Amino acid sequence: MEGILPLWKERGMTSHDCVMKARKILKTKKIGHTGTLDPDVDGVLPLCIGKATKVIEYLMESGKEYMGEITLGISTTTEDKSGEIVEQKPVPQLDEAAIDEAMNQMTGDIVQIPPMYSAVKVNGRRLYDYARQGETVERPKRQAHIESFERTSEPTYDFETQTLSWRFRVLCGKGTYVRTLAVDTGKLLGYPAHMSDLTRTGSGGFKAEECVTLEQVAKHAEAQTVEEILLPIERALTAFPRFELSEDLWLRVKDGALLHQTELDYSGPYPVVFYKEKTAVGIYQEHPSKEGVIKPMKMLRNSL
Repeated sequence: MEGILPLWKERGMTSHDCVMKARKILKTKKIGHTGTLDPDVDGVLPLCIGKATKVIEYLMESGKEYMGEITLGISTTTEDKSGEIVEQKPVPQLDEAAIDEAMNQMTGDIVQIPPMYSAVKVNGRRLYDYARQGETVERPKRQAHIESFERTSEPTYDFETQTLSWRFRVLCGKGTYVRTLAVDTGKLLGYPAHMSDLTRTGSGGFKAEECVTLEQVAKHAEAQTVEEILLPIERALTAFPRFELSEDLWLRVKDGALLHQTELDYSGPYPVVFYKEKTAVGIYQEHPSKEGVIKPMKMLRNSL
């Protein structure tokens, strides 16, 4: 069994839970996920099965899309609604233009400080381990790229809590903490804030409409139709240029041979994905020390 399973992770489960359940359902151990989702977050979580585990890194590097909600006026220990309240400050009914301007300032290349309740390691320990012990530690700054960050609803005012909430859509790169994006937007507006809802609607080029739940996976497993919901490894490689191998070149590439660039009728950029009969077989890159020579970066298949 091999391929990419576009899973819809339901709330209340960790990403690791999804992998363990999928292994049990599909009766295979070689399964990995492509980017952690918090238990309170649902959404797209592609799982790589069999040889597809070789392309996990490319799916993790790709962009993500989220739909969620920011609540202004309350901050929490976890930066989302699951945490304890840290600060509460009454919010007036702010002008929408001010909100949009603050969100716009959060686009492009930005610097984030990961939440204390996150899996980032400092001195060999996860930040959430420090947080659970009531300890504080200096957190490393991280770069994040925000392609777009837009409000998708009118702000809603809660007169009882004196908070202001609105829905948003964000397109972002690998490693972005959307919780922190919400908190930092609040700081720009001068109020405590937290992420009050989040769904990942896209990851690695996979959209919500392509996804299946674990319950659906189990039904396919029972009916022995799992192949119908598995997508090809090639879906993870669309960002790379491709080159179709001749039979002679394939006989050498399948053994991981070095090649001279002059042997290929190809003048595009590297890395390049080699295909044989429309099947991705390997990724080649320029040799670091031999000019004009290319070498395997990752072999995907040595037989068809």
